[in-house]
Amino acid sequence: MAIGSLLLVVGKTHALQDPTRPPGPQTTVAKPAQERALALDSILFSKDRRVAVIEGEALREGQGFDNVRVIRIFANRVLVTDNGRERCCTWRDFRRFGELNDR
Repeated sequence: MAIGSLLLVVGKTHALQDPTRPPGPQTTVAKPAQERALALDSILFSKDRRVAVIEGEALREGQGFDNVRVIRIFANRVLVTDNGRERCCTWRDFRRFGELNDR
């Protein structure tokens, strides 16, 4: 009976993995999530107020939606975290915006 109990314990401890052992071919590594496209619709940048419209959402620094949080708003770009990763969104339509305001 003691031998049967010993074999049962040995079998269970064999299934445990050493956490300090580097991953081998049997271990799958998680692929990083693919970056999604964020539409930066507009930026309001003044001395008193900073607002960025991202995906139709008007956001101030510190606000966010759907795992996207605005860190800092600049005159020509917005620094955000997207699912914990830092990203910089740029607004590429400055020339068009200037032309519309000149009319």
